Amino acid sequence: MRALRILLVVTVILGAVFVVVDRVAVHIAEGEAADRLKATEDLAHTPDVSIDGFPFLTQLADGTLDEVRVGIEDYEAGTGDGARTIRIADLSADLHGVDFSTDFSSAVAADATGTATVAYDELLKTATSEPGRVGPGVTARVVGLSDGGNGKIEVAVEATVLGVELPEPVSVLSSVTVVDGDTVRVKADVVPEFGGVEIVESGVRRITDFEQRIDGLPGGIRLDRVQAAEDGVEITVRGSDVRLVG
Repeated sequence: MRALRILLVVTVILGAVFVVVDRVAVHIAEGEAADRLKATEDLAHTPDVSIDGFPFLTQLADGTLDEVRVGIEDYEAGTGDGARTIRIADLSADLHGVDFSTDFSSAVAADATGTATVAYDELLKTATSEPGRVGPGVTARVVGLSDGGNGKIEVAVEATVLGVELPEPVSVLSSVTVVDGDTVRVKADVVPEFGGVEIVESGVRRITDFEQRIDGLPGGIRLDRVQAAEDGVEITVRGSDVRLVG
């Protein structure tokens, strides 16, 4: 009986030591992965990397991690023109089946899903800022974007009719969608009126409707869904064979 008790005590101690060693190892691995990702994506700040699943050491031996969560505070994505970028805020991704090299110089996830936010002031940079002609004696330009409720964007349009600027911007409720996995499209549900003056729909839509390309996201993930929210446009991203580093 005494020998059995000793065996149980030794087993508990060894188990506790294993847990401690496992947690230390995963902490070191998370730090190494975060540093590699920062260098690969040329990030201003070190991202948050969390390796889930227990025990970690068995995953390490297999060369595949069950799940890795990555958080990037700010990411400068491309816009397709090779010059301008757009800031993506609070990019959070869950990656599954991550195959990696022993020194973490390469890591590829079987699949990934995530979310992020594009602030309205970032998206506004794409809209027409210079007044454009939308009808005889009528010019207009977009001056603001905000949450219109129910996943819609409210587009504020400033208009001048026959030389007189309207006292308040005209509000246009618009739908926001993803096109081809790399573009956010904003399109007015209904063409607005400006002081009862005759307008040309195609001219108005050149002002109210616009697209913002977003490419070069980490690992090649792409846009999946999008909807308007209080602080900006919330995007859902998705990808397969997502290369984190290497």
